[in-house]
Amino acid sequence: MLACDPTKGEIRRFLLGPAGCEVTGLTATPDLKSLFINIQHPGEPANERSDPDKPLAISKWPDGAGRPRSATVVITRNDGGVIGT
Repeated sequence: MLACDPTKGEIRRFLLGPAGCEVTGLTATPDLKSLFINIQHPGEPANERSDPDKPLAISKWPDGAGRPRSATVVITRNDGGVIGT
């Protein structure tokens, strides 16, 4: 996921999702201190069908051990401030 600062014309990487996923559904709290994004289809191969006998072949997201699964991720700043400042 890329982030753009239109005042500076600058584009930077903001988020990198797990292998084989789609990053979707960006929304924020009204105070802009929390962002929510959805991770869909983690671990799905790009050009071939999934092998039911090898569910962990591409990704083990989100827990590092089990079958990959979709999730909602909450993003905050360490200092509790507004994201993007």
